[in-house]
Amino acid sequence: MQIKSWFDKDTSTLTYCVYDKTTKDAIVIDSVWDYDPASGSLRMTSVHQVADFIRSEDLKLHFILETHAHADHITGAQPLKKLFPNAKVAMGQRITEVQKAFKGIFNFGDHFAVDGRQFDLLLADGSETKAGALTIKTIFTPGHTPACVSYLIGDALFTGDALFMPDSGTGRCDFPAGSADALFESIQTLYRLPDSTRVFTGHDYQPNGRPLKFETTIGEQKSSNIQIKSSTSKTDYVTFRNGRDKTLSAPKLLFPSIQVNADGGHLPAPESNGSCYLKMPINER
Repeated sequence: MQIKSWFDKDTSTLTYCVYDKTTKDAIVIDSVWDYDPASGSLRMTSVHQVADFIRSEDLKLHFILETHAHADHITGAQPLKKLFPNAKVAMGQRITEVQKAFKGIFNFGDHFAVDGRQFDLLLADGSETKAGALTIKTIFTPGHTPACVSYLIGDALFTGDALFMPDSGTGRCDFPAGSADALFESIQTLYRLPDSTRVFTGHDYQPNGRPLKFETTIGEQKSSNIQIKSSTSKTDYVTFRNGRDKTLSAPKLLFPSIQVNADGGHLPAPESNGSCYLKMPINER
């Protein structure tokens, strides 16, 4: 099993391609569709980087996996699927809870389904999914959002926003239906995996300007994570996480990202003039 990574500097996001060099079976995790909020323009730069690699290695792309409905970048799942029509876009089953929450926030009409039908496959907790020679185990890791999952493939664990590098800690939990209590329990589940399990994070914010890092181990997380070691109590973690989250600003791409990502990566339907529009709620204070 091989792992290829790409880092999007604008959103500090890691995208991964996991593949078998012999059978050519492959999956992609957490792709990026480059979006400029000032101009409203979408670019295919990151999507093409992934697609070019898949073609250069002659890979068979089975799945485009999402760890959750991201709040900081628009997923590249749908443009990737257009390039590789046989690939299926998959998400954890609890995405329906995110859809219900944000349908109200954005006042979406009846056209916005909240049963997850926008995805080709909804994954159950503990389920094992075959992608040719690869086996993907889905582990529900709610907390950052209720729909967050981690993917275990061989000895490699892809944690999305549940666990970052040890010097960065964990994801925030202040989005609708997020929960620091839930994230603590999710991380305990991950900490029960073998210490040698490799951990690949969904972001790297490069604290103190250090070089990019995105691979660690469960053992290192348990001993060194600055927010949640194996010895950290639930009370201490929840108190810290909730206090920290109160100081954080909303991600700059929160509104465009969520309304596209919760819809399976689909853009809103074009209006009568042929253009698509994203909604932006106004919060008066």
